[in-house]
Amino acid sequence: MASIHELSQRVPPVVHPDSVPAKSRIRLDSSLRRWFSRSLGLWRSRRLYFFADGDVLRVDMMLRIESFSEPIEGDAAYRFSWWPEQEFDFFEKKPRFVPNGTMEAYLCGHQLRRSRGYLCGSPTKSQIRQVDEHELVFESHYQEWDILEHIRLVDQDRYRARSIYSWKDGVLELAETQHEIRVEEAGAPLS
Repeated sequence: MASIHELSQRVPPVVHPDSVPAKSRIRLDSSLRRWFSRSLGLWRSRRLYFFADGDVLRVDMMLRIESFSEPIEGDAAYRFSWWPEQEFDFFEKKPRFVPNGTMEAYLCGHQLRRSRGYLCGSPTKSQIRQVDEHELVFESHYQEWDILEHIRLVDQDRYRARSIYSWKDGVLELAETQHEIRVEEAGAPLS
């Protein structure tokens, strides 16, 4: 009869999947960093907004996504800058939207911590779920808003497709579709 010591050498211990979150987290986090790296550069963003009041508005924006060489917080750090290419009177009709600006964002595990919110100027956090190697889903909750954003890289990262849904106090107030075309590849990391 084999001793317990001999059996333990022949049969690997059973490891419950919940007991190894650090290993899977690291693998997923590096996958998240890889996805963000694929999104760096300058994008032309064609946007269509469907408001609960019946308004359907268009705006064309430019979006630059840059990385920092050394993150001051989290696993990676990014700068997002945006400005209008063609306004189509969007900002006159919806003045709560900011036509241009800059935001810093920090990837912290499965969270993206932003220096300003999507619909407010205060810092926010978004939970990240990875659908596959090409698509991320961001869930944000702040003030009276719940926001669900899908971003998919398409055709070897030449395009990005974005769908964003925003609920205010539980009522869907805004649905957006955005088609983004890469204009320029990523530059050198920011110091």
